[in-house]
Amino acid sequence: MTTALHLSPPTLADAESLLDFELTNRAYFEGWINARDPAYYDLEQVRQAIATAIQERSQDRAYQYLIRAGDTLVGRVNLTGVARPYYNKASLGYRIGQDCGGRGYASQAVALVLEEAFQRLGLYRIEAIVRPDNQGSIKVLERNGFTEFGRARRSMLLNGVWHDLLHFECHAPDSRLAVGEACSAAAA
Repeated sequence: MTTALHLSPPTLADAESLLDFELTNRAYFEGWINARDPAYYDLEQVRQAIATAIQERSQDRAYQYLIRAGDTLVGRVNLTGVARPYYNKASLGYRIGQDCGGRGYASQAVALVLEEAFQRLGLYRIEAIVRPDNQGSIKVLERNGFTEFGRARRSMLLNGVWHDLLHFECHAPDSRLAVGEACSAAAA
């Protein structure tokens, strides 16, 4: 049975635990995505990143969440690039710590953030991109109602190698709802 997770926006009080999480998983994450600027791995820089996340939330531009199992920080999930009023969409990103993989945390966190996106934020479409060799992430998306809608060839340079990217989308369940109306989550 998967441990129940909860999402919470980062606060300045989370800076030390977030820095520890990022440092612990740095090499693992950099195997899948481009590296952060080395300057990021400093407590003051993490505090600045959290302050930026708080500002972007207040401006309806992006929504970042920390994923916790009990009191333990196990990952992050984000809705970025919020586009309104005509599209009501955002891009999904997530990362689960290396030691926490394989427990269903990513699937559960994506389900929680979709509920947030569709019910409380009034978004209609969530997009995600993933490398074809990241089968775990593809399964997470598919479990949560995402469908593939395209492939961008040689579109991401990582560690000197060009990679294809698969594009996925998920829509609020009832497309007939007026913009801003609540709708049920995409996946049960």
